[in-house]
Amino acid sequence: MDALKMAELFLEGDKSGKKKLNLKLTIGAALVLLTFSLALIGFFYTPYEPNSMDSSLRSAAPSLSHLFGTDNFGRDIFSRVMKGSGTSVLIAASVVFIGTFFGIVVGTVSGYYGGLLDEILMRFNDIVASFPGVLIALVLVAVIGPGEKNVIIALGIVFIPSFVRMVRADVVGIKSEPYIMAARLMGTSDFKIMLMHIVPNIRTTILTSVFIGFQNAILSEAALSFLGLGVVRPDPSLGLMLSDAQGYLFNAPWYAIAPGLIIVVMTLGFGLISNVLEGE
Repeated sequence: MDALKMAELFLEGDKSGKKKLNLKLTIGAALVLLTFSLALIGFFYTPYEPNSMDSSLRSAAPSLSHLFGTDNFGRDIFSRVMKGSGTSVLIAASVVFIGTFFGIVVGTVSGYYGGLLDEILMRFNDIVASFPGVLIALVLVAVIGPGEKNVIIALGIVFIPSFVRMVRADVVGIKSEPYIMAARLMGTSDFKIMLMHIVPNIRTTILTSVFIGFQNAILSEAALSFLGLGVVRPDPSLGLMLSDAQGYLFNAPWYAIAPGLIIVVMTLGFGLISNVLEGE
């Protein structure tokens, strides 16, 4: 999707033909930008050291000094949310990259060549996709152990089938187009046809898959961390912070509100954007 097309998505026509902002896309982009900015800043700066404990400030309520309050160890929740958001975004980006890359490769090859190769690849893809993704991720992480790298590997494998199916469906639909046939008649190699003519023409599907994938990856990483199979303590993670906050929902509700709100805002933003893209 080029810059002009993206700009057109932000503007939609009303009954009079006048252009106005696409409210859904604008809100989605603003939410994603807000949470990503928080995560990006967290890589370089936090008001306090995220893992620094102060027993005199245990479960302190939100204040000017600690905007989101402190946790049961006296750690600044705002600093931990910033750092945890960065961790979640980094993991989600890595997972989506794995899913997108292998999804494009397998989906394009399968859809373009068809036949027995397509049958074998798609049956294997269906077998993997038939199991709940989180369940597969849980099994994989349980086998290889918790930690950021292992979560990325586990979720990356789980996300591949959905990307494969979406890409393949588009490739099957356009591989018989006249411009593809013309390229074949001119002696263009299959690799070049797939790379230069097919993949660029399914970019909207790929972009939509990326936004949907980001939304699901954020939630999946939070779920694994919540269960203690994701990011390892004491490093902060949004899901891990929610898990730690379970015992303080009534005494210190801000402990759970901050990371929970970031997850909701981030996934809502990606959901709104992907919803608009799916409608194109």
